[in-house]
Amino acid sequence: MGIIQIELFSTLDLVGQSPGGPDEDPDGFTFGGWQAPLLNEITGAQVAAAYEGTDALLLGRRTYDIFAAYWPHQDGEFADLFNAIPKYVASRSAPDLSWAGSSRLGDDLPGSVREIRDRHEHITVVGSLNLVQTLLRERLFDRLDLWIHPIVLGEGKKIFAGGAVPTNLTLLEPPSAGPKGTVYLKYGLADGTPQTGDMTDSAG
Repeated sequence: MGIIQIELFSTLDLVGQSPGGPDEDPDGFTFGGWQAPLLNEITGAQVAAAYEGTDALLLGRRTYDIFAAYWPHQDGEFADLFNAIPKYVASRSAPDLSWAGSSRLGDDLPGSVREIRDRHEHITVVGSLNLVQTLLRERLFDRLDLWIHPIVLGEGKKIFAGGAVPTNLTLLEPPSAGPKGTVYLKYGLADGTPQTGDMTDSAG
């Protein structure tokens, strides 16, 4: 069984909407493209490393449409990878799947994801907040890469809104901070659910 790895860019208040540009997911959101002023070579290298070994992409409909309009016309490492590997699209409708290697997942999304997980070694999920929330709710992921940027927006779609269930995670390596204050956190899914206690139990 392969792994499912989620890649997310977030603000400090955990907004994940439209980091790359104003037209990604406008929907009344006024800060589209908030990530662009904070990009740097360190973050770029971290993102590139995170895709090592990827042999399939799992995308929501909106992210797929953006990628399909852009990457087939580009050159370079990311373009070569994205254009060559299978792309699986979570959509309730019938998207245009003209991007080579693209296919729509079945209506039973959790079941379809489990099926492709058995087919590939390393599936990467990019953006796609609605899809991510389904994967979080179903615990259908193995790794969560989260870049937290030092800004607070106070509006926009939150990463964990509507999809999270009590879940334990383990930090896979020490956090890494970039020159503009972006912190890279790499988590793995852990067994069990969060426990509770009383702080007085550990008081001296």
